[in-house]
Amino acid sequence: MSTPRKNKFFATLDTFATVFGSAAAVSAAVEAGRAPKAKHLDNLGIDPVAFRNIGKF
Repeated sequence: MSTPRKNKFFATLDTFATVFGSAAAVSAAVEAGRAPKAKHLDNLGIDPVAFRNIGKF
């Protein structure tokens, strides 16, 4: 009975780590003036094409 609960816990933990890592990668890329990788934007629910169409102010 504890196996499904552990699997769900680790799946949630993995998702959290993925999202947090992608947020850090996108933040670092934008700060450095580079375009972030599409996979990181996808992990955050951001459309990569739309993101690249954002102009600089």
